[in-house]
Amino acid sequence: MQIFTEAREMTAAVKKWRASGKTVGLVPTMGYFHQGHLSLMRRAREENDVVVVSLFVNPLQFGPREDLDIYPRDFQRDRQLAEEVGVDCIFFPSVEEMYPQPFLTKVVVGKITEVMCGKARPGHFEGVTTVVAKLFHIIPADRAYFGQKDAQQVRVIQKMVEDLNFDIDIRICPTVREEDGLAASSRNVYLSGEERERATLLYRSLERAQRVIERGERRAEAVEKSIREMLEGQPGIDLEYVAVYNNIDLEPVEILQGEVLIALAAWVGGTRLIDNVLIRIDDK
Repeated sequence: MQIFTEAREMTAAVKKWRASGKTVGLVPTMGYFHQGHLSLMRRAREENDVVVVSLFVNPLQFGPREDLDIYPRDFQRDRQLAEEVGVDCIFFPSVEEMYPQPFLTKVVVGKITEVMCGKARPGHFEGVTTVVAKLFHIIPADRAYFGQKDAQQVRVIQKMVEDLNFDIDIRICPTVREEDGLAASSRNVYLSGEERERATLLYRSLERAQRVIERGERRAEAVEKSIREMLEGQPGIDLEYVAVYNNIDLEPVEILQGEVLIALAAWVGGTRLIDNVLIRIDDK
């Protein structure tokens, strides 16, 4: 497996592969791989001749009081896991390589970044879109792979690609969950044993919302209430938001119809976790 740390060398390698007729799949990550990351790599392996994983803890998407300094990092562990699932190449740049100073340019997607996590984390999605845009230029792949767990990020990146005419196919892969339903996340390592058990309530509340819908409920207010009833007041859980939105433009809906995103964010102890489900409703 090859390791590249310089953007110019990485770009040259991708152009050489594609010029020889090979397809290239990119999996952008911040490292500390879990089963969700590995599932993206396996999907990329199935669909491409060459698989590139970018590993970069992006400072632009962390707020001033967030966990940049303590975000879990273990390159040798990540390298071994990536190699085991058949990754061909890791792009592992430094902050200085990605953001040579003075760095004056940002990529901004409006409106759909102003709700949900964007509202709670000002500037977060500017950091995401800026780094992903750079990665798409440094690694001009045929396809890029993202997880549905980060539902808002997925829509923001899709919109950026659409609006700015990026020549890359965005592939969205299902959320990977632990046996107890907790969505796989690098930040799960922050949870104590007791907090880990409490965190399972997040997905259980989404499952409850799904059952409410299956019984015929179509009012967004009632669906949201079913989630809040399970989580609000729970010791050790601080619910940040519940969103019942159209999954196209991330606008709130009153009556569920079409593809609906039901998403939440909550603090479990000192750890911020997100989760969501997509519901397709085609009532006649």
